[in-house]
Amino acid sequence: MKTMLSTLILSAFFIFGNTQQSFSQETETHNYVVLTKKVAQLKPILLAATALAKEDGANFGKFEIIVCGKEIGNLTDLEKLQPHLEAAEKVGANIIACGFSLNKFHVDAKKLPKDIKIVDNGILHNLELQKKGYLSLEL
Repeated sequence: MKTMLSTLILSAFFIFGNTQQSFSQETETHNYVVLTKKVAQLKPILLAATALAKEDGANFGKFEIIVCGKEIGNLTDLEKLQPHLEAAEKVGANIIACGFSLNKFHVDAKKLPKDIKIVDNGILHNLELQKKGYLSLEL
């Protein structure tokens, strides 16, 4: 009798334990952050975001692209940036400018497209997102 009861309890544990584990894996949201120093890398980054959105399906969460460094002034060239802004909007990605870099390289934040968010410190923002569980890549 004890053996039968133990077997029944262990069976229930494995069945419900595996169901719970499968359920939590299926509903996990995947958030991503990419830190880049080159505006020219926006195209491949956004292609990756599109592929991940397709792969993740309903589990695709947020996709943040942080631009830091001396090329940050290239974010003011709306003609070159427009295709990237459209691709980001389509996939639901956010392009973020590092305020520290804007100040250091004397780039007027008012010249940035309205779709670009500014954070005080891009590197700090990246680390804060990693603490929240974002998958991170630095280019």
